[in-house]
Amino acid sequence: MTASDDRRESWVPPARADWVEALNAEGRGMDIRGMVPLDAESLIATATRSTGLADFGEPGWEEPFRVLVRALDEEAELNLTGRLMCRAEMLVFLQNRLQIEDCYRRHPEIDEEQIREPLFIAGLPRSGTSILFELLAQDPQFAIPETWMLLYSCPPPATATAADIADRIRRADHLVTQWARVVPAYASMHEMGGRIPSECGMIMANTFLSEHFPALQQTPSYDAWLFTHDWDLAYRYHRRVLKLLQWQSGGHTRWLLKAPNHLGHLPTLFATYPDARVVQTHRDPLKCMASATNLLGCLYWMRSDKAFDSSAFEDLIMGSATASRLGNVMRQRDEGVVPAARVADSRYQDLMDDPLAAVSELYRRLGSTLGDEAAARMQAYIAAKPKGKFGVHRYEAGDADFQARERALFADYQARFGVPDER
Repeated sequence: MTASDDRRESWVPPARADWVEALNAEGRGMDIRGMVPLDAESLIATATRSTGLADFGEPGWEEPFRVLVRALDEEAELNLTGRLMCRAEMLVFLQNRLQIEDCYRRHPEIDEEQIREPLFIAGLPRSGTSILFELLAQDPQFAIPETWMLLYSCPPPATATAADIADRIRRADHLVTQWARVVPAYASMHEMGGRIPSECGMIMANTFLSEHFPALQQTPSYDAWLFTHDWDLAYRYHRRVLKLLQWQSGGHTRWLLKAPNHLGHLPTLFATYPDARVVQTHRDPLKCMASATNLLGCLYWMRSDKAFDSSAFEDLIMGSATASRLGNVMRQRDEGVVPAARVADSRYQDLMDDPLAAVSELYRRLGSTLGDEAAARMQAYIAAKPKGKFGVHRYEAGDADFQARERALFADYQARFGVPDER
């Protein structure tokens, strides 16, 4: 690999909002580490004091939490805005975990809930996972994990008042839409909101073993810890949260879930949910890598002036590593490590050409039928959210020579799944 083959080197930061630049400029003359502490003891003490609770449940969360906050404090080179955002987020997940465990303590019967045949969407980032997720979320057969439910899970939705739910939606909306208020260009990359269907990484963030964190900050020591440890804890807690959200909801509906990173943990996913179905999305990997690089750079830039040099997601933004990731999934499916019969495929290009036809075909592969009500809701969703509604996400895929070198790495993958080159 030559220096020019590293997309990170050519990435150009977008503009931050004026108020953010002014705040960060003020912070350069202050002791921001003292003003906004990111040490484990301070965060735990604040979370326990604010909730009046002290039981965090199964102890496996504490090691990744301590590794993470140390890396945030010492490695991420956070500016004042970044430290404020990180501290607020750490407290949300600590407080949420305390409240989840308290709810289980008072209602142990929650653990009797059964999560049956969840449907997971997985694939490379920027391969159509989000648009497919939001389309399928229009089908009333599915239960959807909205952002507010994952940040403020208690009391469980079926037991909460309408006023309480409205307040939690408002707080979640304010927290996650802040990202686009910090870097306005982010709005064209990914829609955020309190009621937007949210990724499983946000559920797993309650264990502090989640790719949610390295996607937002450059934390080498945490990344090294994360990618050398078993993910069983994160998936078990994922199921624990779904049981809580489902509790007392009446007629059971099937969970629809999504996260690109499931692609790297399919054996653990199926060990946790043996009756799960998985949809693997497919798009030109060169487009996925270019778009993911721009997205990650933008997320890091929200919180730090540090150069974009993270190695956390090289298997999503670098050619050979990404090809290896996709090749590994193909081998797992071929060798039975992953139950191939429980995985269905969805091409991004089909979804762009004719969304309803693509979804209808996907349902057929899943052994189901797209109902009239679901189709009508999906059509209304498409009409209300045309491509480019929040601006155009612009990114560079590299020059012709660079693309040719990388294209060769994905020949087998593209041929197997009929993935066309995008121009």
